[in-house]
This record gives sequence, structure tokens and C-alpha cells, in this order.
Amino acid sequence: MKYMKRRGLRMFAVAALLPVMTTPMISQGSQHPTKAATAITLSADDVAAVQQVTQRVRDFLASVPKNDPKVFEDFFADDVIYTRSAGVTVNKAEILKNIDVRASNEPQASFEADDFTVHPYGTMVVVNFRLIMHTTVEGKPENAYFRNTGTFLKRGGRWQAVAWQATKVPPVEPEAKPKP
Repeated sequence: MKYMKRRGLRMFAVAALLPVMTTPMISQGSQHPTKAATAITLSADDVAAVQQVTQRVRDFLASVPKNDPKVFEDFFADDVIYTRSAGVTVNKAEILKNIDVRASNEPQASFEADDFTVHPYGTMVVVNFRLIMHTTVEGKPENAYFRNTGTFLKRGGRWQAVAWQATKVPPVEPEAKPKP
């Protein structure tokens, strides 16, 4: 009886994990599937979702410096949960209210993204990428890096972010030079 219970538990665990182990994922960092995804065949709909959401993020980041509330209104769903890199959680109304504040704090900032990992799940997509913020401080160009994770839902024929998490990547400290 013990053997049957253990065996049944193992079979349950395998059955529960099987969907996770076969979930489609693709990495856009090098425009090739990740090693784990090479054995998984993505449907045409999944490939299209990956491309659409990746392009949606790139287009959004290119438009952010324009400070057009319509860009933010369209990108974020009305029910978005956004956790800023400072650990503060905000909603869509607060995002829209802070557009001008961000613009005055970073007047010359531009943004781009790389190192994408995208997991499509039908009408939902989870995306992770490195955001690069380009600024100029005292005439000298500087970059700040963030890791962002977003969850998109396709509603009314368009992808919108319903959850977002931004984490600032700490600057790399230069190595100390050895003393002679």
C-alpha cells in the first residue's frame, strides 16, 4: 500500500510538472530559441505573439521620450499593477500622472531594450528584457540598466501590459588596481 501511495504521488508530480516542462519559450536576445526551447515547436500563433509583444515593447520605449500620455494609455491596461524599481507599486492613473515628473527628471533620456526572453501562453505573454536608459550628465553620456518583466494580455485585438516589474541593475564597480 505504501508503494502504491508513493508511486501515485510520483505520477501526480510528473503529471503536474509536465505542462511546465513543455511550456513554449523563446529568447529574443540573439533572435534564436533558448536551449531549453529548441526541443519545443512553437505554433504560428505563439511565434506571432512573441514578435508582436517584442515589437510592442520596442515601439513603446522609442516613444517614451515624447511624453505623450496616449502612448502610456495604450501600452498599459486599465488594471495594470506596476512595481517600480524603488519598490513602489502604482496603478495606471499614477503612471499617467507621473509622465511629466519623469520627463522633468530625465529630460534627455532615451530608452532601448535587448536580451529578451518571451514566453507565450495563448492570449497571455510574459516578457523579460534588459532596459537601457541613455542620459547625458554634465555633457557626458551615461547608461543605466534595468531588468523588466511584464505580463501582457491580448484584449480587443491588442496586447496590453497588465503587470510590470522594473529592477535597477546595480552599476559594476571597477576592479581595484593591485599595488606594485
